Amino acid sequence: MPAVGNVLIVGGGTAGSALAIPLARAGVAVDIVEIRPAVTALGSGITLQGNALRVLRDLGVWDRVAAAGFPFDSLGLRAPDGTLLAEIPGARTGGPDLPAALGVNRPQLTAVLADAVRAAGARTRFGVTVETLTDTGDRVDVRLSDGTTGTYDLVVGADGIRSAVRGLIGIDDAPRPTGLGIWRVHTRRPAGIERTDLIYGGPCFTAGYCPTGPDTMYAYLVEKARPREAVGDRVAHMRALAEGYGGPWDEIREDITDPERINYTWFESLLVDRPWNRGRVVLIGDAAHACPPTIAQGAAQCLEDAAVLAELLLAADRLGRPVFDAFMDRRHERAKAVVEASLRLAEWQLDPVPDADMPGLVDRISALVTEPP
Repeated sequence: MPAVGNVLIVGGGTAGSALAIPLARAGVAVDIVEIRPAVTALGSGITLQGNALRVLRDLGVWDRVAAAGFPFDSLGLRAPDGTLLAEIPGARTGGPDLPAALGVNRPQLTAVLADAVRAAGARTRFGVTVETLTDTGDRVDVRLSDGTTGTYDLVVGADGIRSAVRGLIGIDDAPRPTGLGIWRVHTRRPAGIERTDLIYGGPCFTAGYCPTGPDTMYAYLVEKARPREAVGDRVAHMRALAEGYGGPWDEIREDITDPERINYTWFESLLVDRPWNRGRVVLIGDAAHACPPTIAQGAAQCLEDAAVLAELLLAADRLGRPVFDAFMDRRHERAKAVVEASLRLAEWQLDPVPDADMPGLVDRISALVTEPP
């Protein structure tokens, strides 16, 4: 018997869905509450490293995600004028049978996971979130924002970097801005772009792009963070920044025309110290740890949280401190290393260090996440 008979997951994003699928398949009654009104995803695209793909394969959704996205096995470095400087083989952190990375449009990834959640038998309620949590020792009594109530063996806060659950259980950690902001645009994929290429220098700290399908990709520009309310004309600003780049950016720039396809966010970070639970309520994913996308490990770490917690819950015969301790032993230091490395790379962009070993730092994280969590 699993350690839990019923579970409430707050948040139906990547982490929440990846936890719900194996639990529901094993016969656990899983309810998901999602504050959004429907299955949607903000942003333009996402890069999934091999260790993220490993979890998707184990969930049985890899074939569908692969068909929706664009796999690649190398990274290009270019000068601001578009000249190719180097082509670096990607680390296959998910194993030799998976690509080094995959770009995919966020709504497509969300749809694949939502289909798997429904097929597994988990129930999702949209436009609802948690309002109060009362841990009685052997259960958690829950009141939802629509006035309904329920009782669960476990509540999981998978509700993102601004988690409501985190505050409800008395954890006051909050995301911190890094000083960088990123412009992303969902656009056509010019012929010849078949991997991520990065540019360091020019008018931005970083310029890059990632293919997400047969004819789509997202491109991004990283600059000093500006007040969100002062973003102004998104098209004009992003096109002006892109003027400093040549090569493939000549085509990308011409396609920056629709403000609805442009997304601007700050780089933020969060790391909750262990333990991530208070009694029978536990945080996973961005609710517990979040990092700037400098190593593209954010989604991978969320997926790993879900995989490890599901494995432990299904292997134990009761829920207690040994389960939560084992979860922390396998997740806290690994997530901490990723967050700290991602922050270090962001700091080196803002305040360059002449002898900064960026390749060495990335290689160390690649070696870490190649090992299963």
